Amino acid sequence: MADVTAAQTDLTQDPGAIRGWVVTFAGTGINLALGILYAWSVFKAAIAKDFGWDPAKLNDPYALCCLVFAFAMILAGRCQDKLGPRVTAFIGGLLVGVGLLWVSTTTSYGTWVIGFGVLVGMGIGFGYSSATPPALKWFPPSKTGMIAGLVVAGFGLASVYIAPLSDYLLRHYNVSGAMRFYGVAFVVVVCGLSLLLRNPPAGYVAGGASAKKKASAAVAAASPSEMLRTRTFYLLWLMYFIGSGAGLMVISSVSGMAKKSMGASAFVAVAVLAIGNAAGRIVAGILSDKIGRRWTLLIVLLIQAVLMFVAIPVTGSQTTPAVVIVLVATFIGFNYGANLSLFPSFTKDLWGLKSFGMNYGIVFTAWGVGGFVLSRVQQMLTARSGGSYTSSFITAGVLLLIGAMMTFLLKPPQPKPAA
Repeated sequence: MADVTAAQTDLTQDPGAIRGWVVTFAGTGINLALGILYAWSVFKAAIAKDFGWDPAKLNDPYALCCLVFAFAMILAGRCQDKLGPRVTAFIGGLLVGVGLLWVSTTTSYGTWVIGFGVLVGMGIGFGYSSATPPALKWFPPSKTGMIAGLVVAGFGLASVYIAPLSDYLLRHYNVSGAMRFYGVAFVVVVCGLSLLLRNPPAGYVAGGASAKKKASAAVAAASPSEMLRTRTFYLLWLMYFIGSGAGLMVISSVSGMAKKSMGASAFVAVAVLAIGNAAGRIVAGILSDKIGRRWTLLIVLLIQAVLMFVAIPVTGSQTTPAVVIVLVATFIGFNYGANLSLFPSFTKDLWGLKSFGMNYGIVFTAWGVGGFVLSRVQQMLTARSGGSYTSSFITAGVLLLIGAMMTFLLKPPQPKPAA
């Protein structure tokens, strides 16, 4: 309630905040479309049934999409910093549409790797990188976590509608029909909403902040090369690798895990995980504004580790009640989603907004590498164990505990001495 009241105050005291909220919700809408990545486990089951691929390769388009998405964020971040969010998001919408329309024409493994893994991955990177930076620039530092959480919540929430819609499309029109539908729809949505994105005018100070605060923010700004010279960057990168990779291990296969006890209704687990994913981004963002980023991240990683160990008996039994699977999926999604609002907030706090697009693009490579490596590890461990997810959950749980301990080493870079 306090946050709602604060938002209303912003609108009356700072006319620029109106534009800020328009940009924020346009970014959320773009991410709602780009979140198709999180529904891969629904498509994977249909691909396994209809395409005849090697089971060990079923995750490859998804894993490569995660990797390309992450590294495209560097180029897209540079584009966002130089050309602005509108052009960057428009390019992203076109790339996603072309990639999905291309894979809709074939069952070829190679084409799916390039079309979904590379083109869609690049498109998501360009769209995603253009959504958060302009929104953050319209608001004061005290709202960084909340605004970042709201924008990226769209990406996590996407599976709430994509999972049941995809289930319907797959039953009535098959994989090709579903990809064709999404290809057209996402070009229209992403390119349309991109027209609402814009950065504040030069000299704009959010929330009527004082000149002193403005000057302080300017001093905190760091270039990518300066960021890469700090120990803090590498600690942050490793924690992001662990937090995101562990969550993506589960997200990429949650539908298959749930089918043991939920059957054809397994897509429900995907949808509720998405609700948790989106809620985690918003709640963690707001909480980090109150108690600090580091303490929030510590709590998130510890709870996520516990959930991984709890998931072992839950997914290992065919008699586990559906409601238990749904609850575990929701909480895993919640804690995974928290990473996606905490790390852009960390990046802005530590290295400023001047090169935020490219700086966060570099930090975000941890998400892609984590998703690529750990989803591949999960696929191999599951194949070797005859379909059991136990080894995957143990691996993820141990990594998350290591990540939690690393938060105690995280310290902000020391300010440069005055010349």
